[in-house]
Amino acid sequence: MKTYGLIGYPLSQSFSQKYFSNMFAEHAIEARYLNFPIASIDELLQLIAHHPYIGGLNVTIPYKEKIIAYLDEMDPMAEEAGAVNVVKFDWSNPTKPKLIGFNTDIIGFTNSIKPLLKNHHKSALILGTGGAAKAVGFALKKMGITYQFVSRNPQGKNQISYDMLDAASIKLNTIIINTTPLGMYGDMEAKPYIPYQYCSKEHLFFDLIYNPEVTAFLKAGQLQGATIKNGLEMLHLQAEAAWDIWNK
Repeated sequence: MKTYGLIGYPLSQSFSQKYFSNMFAEHAIEARYLNFPIASIDELLQLIAHHPYIGGLNVTIPYKEKIIAYLDEMDPMAEEAGAVNVVKFDWSNPTKPKLIGFNTDIIGFTNSIKPLLKNHHKSALILGTGGAAKAVGFALKKMGITYQFVSRNPQGKNQISYDMLDAASIKLNTIIINTTPLGMYGDMEAKPYIPYQYCSKEHLFFDLIYNPEVTAFLKAGQLQGATIKNGLEMLHLQAEAAWDIWNK
């Protein structure tokens, strides 16, 4: 039976398994979807050896960048973004599959945030610097929105630290996007350390987290009058795009 799955660590909650299992059933496709909580990306080759019928993988934290070293090809969009969240397996050579990387986070984020954008939304802060943050940055660039990454350990010219955020930077950046795991179910009181008091109704808060529905980050923005949105629609949209990649 053809196998699909999700790699990441840990995998305490997974939307993907239920979503794709339902899709296989709905389309009468004989396939299964499994969670693969691998503690190191080095386990990937062993995983493939144990499941010789893998058709595709979803990739989540912390492997969206590390997976690139194991790919044979990359979609140009994923290559430019520098992060991959979907892998398609080409078994034309039955002894060695070709692994092709894609990034559907870009599609999901773009189509989810676009309806909320207004004329004054010209600049953004991206909280975090991982694979999801790279996809968000790529999407913003394509939409003509400037951005800076905010990190605990900034590196490079387009990254700043949390303690550099002040009234001026918050007022300038009317889009604030959380790509960190802070506030996920299990530690729901946690939120990124930013000066929320300088936010206003002009701001748009977007959190890639979808469980809980309203994170502490989103609540803090809402209290200042900001428009808020979580990552659930983005999750559905990126999954739909992954389905199309695997089944074309």
